[in-house]
Amino acid sequence: MKKNKVIRSRFYTSVLLVLMALVAVTAATVAWFSIADNTRVRSMSLDIVSDVDLRMDLDAHRTIGQYVKTLSFESIAARILQEKGFSMETTPMKPVTTSDCSTFTFENGSAADAASGVYLEFTLHFMAEKDMIVHLTSANSSSSAEDGTLISSGNSQLPQAMRISFTADGQNWVYDPGMGDSLQNSGTLRTFGIGSASAMRISDNNAMFSLKEGQDKAVVVHIWMEGTDEACTDELQSADYSIRMRFTGTDENGNTFSGQ
Repeated sequence: MKKNKVIRSRFYTSVLLVLMALVAVTAATVAWFSIADNTRVRSMSLDIVSDVDLRMDLDAHRTIGQYVKTLSFESIAARILQEKGFSMETTPMKPVTTSDCSTFTFENGSAADAASGVYLEFTLHFMAEKDMIVHLTSANSSSSAEDGTLISSGNSQLPQAMRISFTADGQNWVYDPGMGDSLQNSGTLRTFGIGSASAMRISDNNAMFSLKEGQDKAVVVHIWMEGTDEACTDELQSADYSIRMRFTGTDENGNTFSGQ
């Protein structure tokens, strides 16, 4: 009798574990299932700013004075139109996913072409006046400015579904707005979040590539709507969004420079 109870108990436990596994699989794929072919994201805005002693541009230059502190949507859109052949203003993004920030695929596993506009790809060139480690920061440069990193939309779910990656030196840093101030490492992928502007902390969590004084570094940027994220559903159809990125630098010990 006692032996039968033990057997039944183990059986019920096994059934429960199987059901839990099915629920986990369903939860992991529900975003893709609910997307179908309807989700599109339109009306983008994109601005990028850098901090003291740090400059950037869409091209490499010989001296830091040739770089700029701010890149606008118009300049980035013009470069993407020139290099990829599509207009950011009229081409909607579609859900994709990637495991290496190089190859992007749709739900059915077919490859997504960067020239199709379903995700964005462009290169930023950085140069600094001193050796530094570059961080992504949500903090504003001053009390009167609103220029910290932020993804916003009229649809509250959209920022959670967006991803921005930065690739340099054989490493990929992926910004996930839904992670908060945390970090996950997986091979060459470092996926991180940052706190709100008021709670922003410069730390190893948001540290990315390093720069040598006066030397250009090319960083490939990808922006996409992550199809496997639970926030990526048909509710995002035709949503608008705004992306603002701000970069700052620290020394090798994580100390910020004066004036930042």
